[in-house]
Amino acid sequence: MGTAYGDWLREQREAAGMTQQQLADAAVMTRSHIAHIEAGRRIPSKEDARRLDQALNTGNVLSSFLPKDDSAIADHFAVARELEQQATMIREFGFSLVPGILQTERYMRAVMQTAFPPWSEEECDRLVVTRLERAKILDDSVTPVVWAMLDEAVLRRPVGGPEVMADQIMHIVRRVESGRVRVHVLPFGLGAHPLMQGMMTLLWFEDQPPAAYTEGMQTGKVIDSPVMVERLQGTYDLALGDALSLQDSLALMRATAKEYGHHD
Repeated sequence: MGTAYGDWLREQREAAGMTQQQLADAAVMTRSHIAHIEAGRRIPSKEDARRLDQALNTGNVLSSFLPKDDSAIADHFAVARELEQQATMIREFGFSLVPGILQTERYMRAVMQTAFPPWSEEECDRLVVTRLERAKILDDSVTPVVWAMLDEAVLRRPVGGPEVMADQIMHIVRRVESGRVRVHVLPFGLGAHPLMQGMMTLLWFEDQPPAAYTEGMQTGKVIDSPVMVERLQGTYDLALGDALSLQDSLALMRATAKEYGHHD
């Protein structure tokens, strides 16, 4: 497991009498990346593990016992939230729902009402507060850079009813018009596209390798593998090439909000 591997790395580092910063310097990594690995939030690449073995003089132990699957990391949702707060660039894809950091409170509550087993009012309140806190990263005028790609189904599915949807879509429009986020819509007319399998988030950082987060039915997965992250980045770029332009996406969102009853 990621946590067990992290504990093992910490034990090896402490046995060598090294601080996280000293190990980071010796392994040509950043201290924050070492901290994430030790806490079980990240799994090192094979190259990182090789350099850690060299720095700690542990032969190929850390390389040999890399977890085979980064799904071993516990509580993916909490890890993803933490990584989101540290990112310098975030690229979202929403297949059936608006990505969390762009949701309005009423849209959130409408989604939460579909949960099974049903959530209590207290649970919903707590989750709404958490999600609204996440969205505060957009209060900064520059960082992180946020792009979102939305399947047209996201706009057409009347989550919470027409009024909630009109408000939700115009919330996104206002974010785009302020220059804070960039949004592209993948139109229905496109048919099949590379991202049809579900929701995805790509994250870049100033001082650690990029990561991805995918989400499905009551599951989530943080992906650290450089090969897999690069493949997901390529998939995102491929789909983006077929999406509507920013201006055409804005026009479609405005027209859809109007269909739901929004009036300028």
